[in-house]
Amino acid sequence: MAVRLFDENTERIKKCLHKLSVQQIWWRPNQNSNSIGNLILHLDGNVRQWILSGLNNQQDIRKRQMEFDHTEPLDHTALLSIIDVLEFDIRDALTRIKTEDLLKKHPVQVYEETGISILIHVTEHFSYHTGQIAFITKMLLDEQVSFYAHVDLG
Repeated sequence: MAVRLFDENTERIKKCLHKLSVQQIWWRPNQNSNSIGNLILHLDGNVRQWILSGLNNQQDIRKRQMEFDHTEPLDHTALLSIIDVLEFDIRDALTRIKTEDLLKKHPVQVYEETGISILIHVTEHFSYHTGQIAFITKMLLDEQVSFYAHVDLG
């Protein structure tokens, strides 16, 4: 899971962030769509809620709607810091998960999910929004994001 979230997806998000201006990061095509900045805040909130609160029994302090309502642009440094702190916190939390935690049910949002289901949800959800971030980046810049430029896919 950490490989998918941090070695792949957050690296892709960071690559997109480095290509964009602050204005582009916070651009929304319309009021019913999210900016890249909002998606990063949303990923941070979601992963913390599902893994730290749901799976590691920490207090749930998430204010979900604020992730989408935030309009004051955070710069590259602030967004990259959010991603890096999330990675540190989640990698640490994952080391504390026991086999029994994966099999039993945990309350998350309005759901009761097994630990395995929580990890699958977070991975899928993170990947979904990483794809949106890549799409927005390609659309704004009219260029490839080149996630696989360093790999010979033959």
